[in-house]
Amino acid sequence: MEKIFAGLIFVMNLGAFLTMGLDKRRARHNQYRIKEKTLWYIAFFGGAVGATTGMKYFRHKTKHSQFAYGMPILAVIEIGIFAYLFTLFG
Repeated sequence: MEKIFAGLIFVMNLGAFLTMGLDKRRARHNQYRIKEKTLWYIAFFGGAVGATTGMKYFRHKTKHSQFAYGMPILAVIEIGIFAYLFTLFG
């Protein structure tokens, strides 16, 4: 059970990281962008660490205070939740 859970967390965070990179690429090429609400949904449903990492790596949304402060806070909360859930499963 914990391997499945770990796999889900990994996939959500990888997806969030790649989504940040894709949105940054679209921004550079003046293409249709991914909605900020969608980025938040991905982060809220388990991808906050990946979204935060992608935000820093791609230098994307770093000037938006809701992302610059909110995303890392959500990531810390999710890490705590995941750690607690792993202790329950393990």
